[in-house]
Amino acid sequence: MKAQNKQIGTPMNRVDGRLKVTGAATYSAEYQLPGLAYAVLVGSTIARGRVSSIDTRAAERAPGALAVITHFNAPKVPGFAKGQNPSQPPTAGQPLQVFQDDKVRFNDQPIAVVVADTYERARFAAGLVKAQYVQEKHQTDMTVGTRQAFQPTQARKNPKSPVADYQRGRADAYQTAPIKLEAEYIIPTEVHHPIELQAVTAHWEAPDRLTLYDKTQGTIRTRNDFAKEWNLPEANVKVIATFVGGAFGNGLHSWPHESAAIMAAKQVNRPVKLVLSREQMFTMVGYRPYTWQKIGMSATPDGKITALTHEATGQTSTYEEFTESTVQQSRMMYAAPNVNTRYRLAALDVSTPIWMRGPGEATGAFALESAMDEMAHQLRLDPLEFRLRNYADQDPENGRPWSTKFLKECYQMGAERIGWSKRPLTPGTLRDGDWLVGYGMGVGTFGAHRSKAQTSARLLPTGTVLLQCATTDIGPGTGTAMTQIAADTLGLPPEKIRFELGNSQFPTAPTQGGSSTVNSVGAAVQEACLALRDKLRQLAAASNSAFAVAQKEDVVLADGYLALTGNPAARANYADLVRQPDDALVTVESKPSEEQKKYSMYSFSVHFAKVRVQPLTGEVRVSKLVSCADAGTIVNLKTAANQMKGGAVGGIGMALMEAATIDNRFGRYITKDLADYHVPVHADAPAVEVLFVNQPDPHVNALGTKGIGEIAIIGVAPAIANAVFNATGKRIRELPITPDKLI
Repeated sequence: MKAQNKQIGTPMNRVDGRLKVTGAATYSAEYQLPGLAYAVLVGSTIARGRVSSIDTRAAERAPGALAVITHFNAPKVPGFAKGQNPSQPPTAGQPLQVFQDDKVRFNDQPIAVVVADTYERARFAAGLVKAQYVQEKHQTDMTVGTRQAFQPTQARKNPKSPVADYQRGRADAYQTAPIKLEAEYIIPTEVHHPIELQAVTAHWEAPDRLTLYDKTQGTIRTRNDFAKEWNLPEANVKVIATFVGGAFGNGLHSWPHESAAIMAAKQVNRPVKLVLSREQMFTMVGYRPYTWQKIGMSATPDGKITALTHEATGQTSTYEEFTESTVQQSRMMYAAPNVNTRYRLAALDVSTPIWMRGPGEATGAFALESAMDEMAHQLRLDPLEFRLRNYADQDPENGRPWSTKFLKECYQMGAERIGWSKRPLTPGTLRDGDWLVGYGMGVGTFGAHRSKAQTSARLLPTGTVLLQCATTDIGPGTGTAMTQIAADTLGLPPEKIRFELGNSQFPTAPTQGGSSTVNSVGAAVQEACLALRDKLRQLAAASNSAFAVAQKEDVVLADGYLALTGNPAARANYADLVRQPDDALVTVESKPSEEQKKYSMYSFSVHFAKVRVQPLTGEVRVSKLVSCADAGTIVNLKTAANQMKGGAVGGIGMALMEAATIDNRFGRYITKDLADYHVPVHADAPAVEVLFVNQPDPHVNALGTKGIGEIAIIGVAPAIANAVFNATGKRIRELPITPDKLI
């Protein structure tokens, strides 16, 4: 019976799809509470200095105005007074404690929040707030910051830190080799721009009870952050994030606008909604940091890498160190005897960056995979052949075996689909009418992470199984995947599974990020369903001896009753088993095994791009993109392909158009909306072809999953850049590849 209901691997439609397309899904900014008030933030107009005065009188007298909060009158926040702050910083420093002092650390830093009875009135009143400053000289120029770069505090304290200097063999051994290259690569600041703006509704249900309807990627982490900030028991803080309208990492941190909304709700004693503007998304909720990189590489004439040096300097704020794994892929992707990496930070008068899809690895892969293409060209080797000659059969960084690695299979499938055999070795020689045509490839990898997670499973008298978990769904179709896992485990049709998520009062789950949700929560769902099945067997055994002697795996959940595969006559009706609501309830915690420490566990991807370049105008069109993934078991072929396509489109934006530009005279973004900050639209993206190896990894979890979200974008930008070189003979090492760089 279970085999007939197999669900894992099928391209099932999203269980919440109808709610979303009909507008029935409620997002964080859409909750309507009695007495709801609205808040709008006022940002600083300087990049560094202090606020000498704020004139709020006109705003306070504006129609409908309820309060104006600044550092002069802000409510006392217990966690701030203790020197604590929600969301531990990635490494060192102090996250911004809003309205706690007069210091200005970056342009558009919140210096006031205005509360009114309607959004329009709050916005009008916010425009009436006038501040005076004592301005100091600011520094927002990354070219200057790079010269003043420093080693992260985390690395100085711990030589084994992931961001500490790494050396295998001789340092900078490439410098003395006869065949070598040395090149610098730059990725500009990129900004998270999901469809849904960052939004929160804060409601003090009692002086010691707080509910947040928040756009967050982790209800448990957000709950813990603000319980600490307001010195409340964690049980007294509830976070709701049932639906999230896209997130690429900016929901992984707790931000000042959330604290501001909570303060405002406390001040006016009403629920308060605060939604950031699109312009504020540039300055208040993180971004992918501007990063300078240098690759030094040497190789033998027959194409074996002898040495690789990867240096990187990433942008951070002056008040908080943000680090990411920019150089990690260079340590483990290719077999080379001499490898060293160095990672530094440049502190500028800007807000703190945060993880953005493929954090660190997408940035580092642009440099590494571009350099691989450059070296292959120097050796007159096909870039795919060059990678195969340096294929690592075990992890070169630590000597461990891979849990699984099917990257060669990805190479073969992708090369066939893109038509790699048509790629000319000599750049600029393939044309389609007036257009130059080129082919490129880029490889990506990301750790197959797994964390502890809990899930409850309850059989309802109707025969429906209800599962609950605090995890969120930022777009990949988490609820759908969990429904399929549960249906497959129990042998039930998906219609008999209900998966509820996005509530911190549900069993604990990790934050949705790092491509780890299916690995972690999926494992908990599977184990909870197995535990539920066994509990039902025990309940049935009380009145039917056939169930008492049956094996766990013989129990079958059918339409309205429990049965045994080897004894069709043995049946137990659900209504008889479930007398009380908790009779058929289990809660299970799933966690990684010690066995995993014996392996290096990664997902892998390779992206192949075909581009057309107009030599007169410099226009680049991606005409075909093939993305191949070694991501373990694919739970849902449809939503997994959606993930890969979304990442590929993000990679197109990274390669060809995305760049947040600061006018360093004022320390202010001049690309502050979607008219000036370009993201890909339908006309920019071809029909992306997605391929999966679909081989389970038994060491990550029993499902065999490894993770897709990050590898979907890692390697796409260099694939396009390499294809542009193959088409034109022009090597562009600073993204984005805009027409002016090709003319």
